[in-house]
Amino acid sequence: MQAQPVVIMTQPQKGAYPQSSEWQSSLLDCCSDCGVCICGTFCTICLSCQVASDMNECCLCGTSVAMRTLYRTRYGIPGSICGDFMATMFCTPCSLCQLKRDINKRKEMNAF
Repeated sequence: MQAQPVVIMTQPQKGAYPQSSEWQSSLLDCCSDCGVCICGTFCTICLSCQVASDMNECCLCGTSVAMRTLYRTRYGIPGSICGDFMATMFCTPCSLCQLKRDINKRKEMNAF
C-alpha cells in the first residue's frame, strides 16, 4: 500500500516557525537606511544582485516574488504570496529595499 502524499491547503502563518518574527522595517521606511534607498532607486539591478547574493541565489532572482516569499518564510514573517506579489509588482524598489534593510539588520543581530 502506498503512502498518501501530504497536501498543504493553507500557507503557514505567524507562529508556525520557531523563529517567527516581523519585518525589521516597513515597506515604505526608506529613511531608515538612505544608502539602500538610493541604491534601490537608481540602481535596482545592483541591489537585486546584492540581495540575491546575500541569500545565495541567482542574481536574476533578487526582485522576484519567489525571493520575497522565500525570505519571509525562512524568518517566519507573516504575510501571503499575494501580498508578496503586490509588493514586488507595484512597488519593486520599495520591496527590494525592505528586503535589503531586513537582511542588514538581521546580520547586525547575528540572526541572518
